Parts: sequence; structure tokens; C-alpha cells
Amino acid sequence: MKYQKRQKAIILLADGTIFYGKAVGNKQGTAFGEVCFNTGMTGYQEIFTDPSYFGQLMVTTNAHIGNYGTNSDEIESDSVKIAGLICKNFSYDYSRDDADKSLEDFLNENNLLAISDVDTRALVSYIRDNGAMNAVISTDVDNIEDLKKQLSEVPNMEGLELASKVSTKEPYFFGDENATYKVSALDIGIKKNILRNIAKRDVYIKVFPYNSTFSDLESFNPDGYFLSNGPGDPEPLVDAQNVAKEIIKRDLPLFGICLGHQVIALANGVSTYKMHNGHRGINHPVKNIKTGKGEITSQNHGFAVKREEAEAHTDLEITHVHLNDNTVAGLAMKSKNCFSVQYHPEASPGPHDSEYLFDQFIENIKNK
Repeated sequence: MKYQKRQKAIILLADGTIFYGKAVGNKQGTAFGEVCFNTGMTGYQEIFTDPSYFGQLMVTTNAHIGNYGTNSDEIESDSVKIAGLICKNFSYDYSRDDADKSLEDFLNENNLLAISDVDTRALVSYIRDNGAMNAVISTDVDNIEDLKKQLSEVPNMEGLELASKVSTKEPYFFGDENATYKVSALDIGIKKNILRNIAKRDVYIKVFPYNSTFSDLESFNPDGYFLSNGPGDPEPLVDAQNVAKEIIKRDLPLFGICLGHQVIALANGVSTYKMHNGHRGINHPVKNIKTGKGEITSQNHGFAVKREEAEAHTDLEITHVHLNDNTVAGLAMKSKNCFSVQYHPEASPGPHDSEYLFDQFIENIKNK
């Protein structure tokens, strides 16, 4: 095995708890972020490049990470977005014919600090009990007090606006310009597979920066509007909320996913809150209230919509619920052409039970 004498590393949590591991490869350094975990057994490359994970230290619960390498076609953005990686067993060798490179090389190219040989079962259990919190991973194991001081200065995820860190700087197009329908998408952390799923339904998309106005999106003369997933707290995204309000006021077809779902709730005066440890994985059970059917879904969010406020809203109906904790997983407006879900119907990684939601969006456009 490579790197027999790898450097010691630590995970220091904001409450002072320490877990131990070793640096992956020869990489040394320090990385800060909110520590969270994903229960998916596959799809690590897509997770690492998902903009929704920006600013987070990712704990992978699958025991082996890196065993099938990476492939350039399986990224969800232009770079790795997690702040650092924490895993149990890191595989330096890989065994997939269509892999481009090893995960180690992929992480090194993106200058990402990763630590392995961590008791991830104990760490995940601790996060489940005590909640997601800020943490630092570091190879500087002899300077604990200095790391604590630096960690105390890292802002909490609650109240943190991160869409500006991952959004496109300039508008761009995606799909076939001769497609039947056009959609304006607000990029507050969009995944490429969302764009693929919309585009393959005969849609040409123009993607706009996070701080674009309704007039900007309207200038494309679209048939529908989309609000993307993304990182951070939805409450500071006042510009995005104003865009949603304008679309809703005009009763134009609107679809939101994850952070976009939360923005739509806020645009309707319904609050959001930071969850204890969030939902992150590819096997989350959701019930479609309208059909009575269950869906196994891919999820990645640390904030949620307040259910009691959604239930009390006269023009909102809860369309989907998370079966583990009864949190709001989907909303629709009764008098407007607007709906949203908290989870990821594009999966990548994950099951395809919820792809029908993209079809529903197109049907809403057709019937507007």
C-alpha cells in the first residue's frame, strides 16, 4: 500500500471534541467548515462537486471511498465544492474501466485536504446526537489551542449566504437552442444533472447569476422559470426571494428544488429553520400526499421549511412529506402555477423515483 508513513491528522469539533485519523497521501494542511455526513454507498464524486455542499466538511459513511476512481463526465460543477473529506478507508487504487484517474489525483488537482482512518461510525453517531457544527480538520496536530481559536472565528452556517460563492458570474445557455420550450434558471448553486434533466425534455435553458432580477430572467422570454438547489441559509437570499415573488405574482410556471424550494416558501411568508443534522443521502423515504405513493429520494439539505406555517398558509399545500421525521418535502400553491420539492429528483447519485417532477414542470408549462 502507498504512503505507509502517513501524517497524523485530527478532527476538532466546535464543542472541543477531537477525533483522530491520518492524512490522505502526502497532503498537509488545515480546512474549516460545517461537519456533516452523507449515507450514500456510491456517488462520492458527484457529492464532492455538488455546489450545495460548499463550506462543509464531508463525512462519508460508506467504509470505502475511492475504490472506483473518478470520471470527468460525473461532476456536478466545475470543481470540488466540499471544504474537506473525512472517511474510514481511502482507496488509492481503483478498479473501473471507464475511470479517468484515481480519487487521490482528483482531490489533489482540486487542492482538497482529506483524512482517513477515522472512526466514522463514532463521528456520525456524535453528529446525530449533538447536531451538525463547525469543525476543523488538520495535520497540525500539535497546535490544538491555536486551531480552537481559529475555529471560533469561523461563521456558523445559520444566517450564512453562500450562493454568491458558487453561482455563475455570467449568464450561459444549456441545451438545444431549437428546443420547443425555453426556461430561465436562477443559479443559486445549480447541479449539472438538473440542467440535463430539464434540457432532455425539449427545453433550452438560460442560466442566470444568483443576484439577477426578474427583469433579467424575463428578458429571455421563457416559457417557465426554475430556482435551483444551493448551499447555505435561504433567508439572506433576498434577491432570489424577490424574483420568486414576481414570478408568482404573474402566475408564471415556477419549479424549485432544495434551496429553491426554501426560497419559494420564504417568498410566501413561510419561515425556514436550521435542522439538527440535516438530510444527506440517497435512500430517504418520501410520501407523495396526492398519490399516496412512496419515493426513495436523494437529499442534501441542512435547512427546512416550518411545517406548521406551511399548514396554516391559505394558498400553500404540502404535497410531499419526509417519512422519517414528517418534515415538509414538497409544496404547491393552490392558486398559482408554482411547486417545489426539498429533495433532488435529478438524483446523481441516487434513485430515479422522482424524475416525474421534471415532467410535471413541463406539463405546467404546456398548460399555462
